[in-house]
Amino acid sequence: MSKKLNLSIPILNDRDHRLAIKFGLVFTLPNDLREVYLSLGIDLERHNGNASWALPMPARYIIDQQGIIHDAEVSVDYTQRPEPEETLKKLDRLLNL
Repeated sequence: MSKKLNLSIPILNDRDHRLAIKFGLVFTLPNDLREVYLSLGIDLERHNGNASWALPMPARYIIDQQGIIHDAEVSVDYTQRPEPEETLKKLDRLLNL
């Protein structure tokens, strides 16, 4: 359960991208782009705590306890993340069916 957000539902935190890798939702930055990131002060090695230079694609899945996926959203642009408010609206609709 997410105590930080005061939620009563489990939220997945995939820190090392293990699950995202299994779903094919991770890409590794090429060396030339790594240099651009570093020149801008963006050090993914330091931020991610590993040397992979990997980024996950933002994704949201709403899955019930039976494993049925009720909603899925994936973006190839890692800067476009699903809005939490939209997720809460979708959850509310599902809970009130």
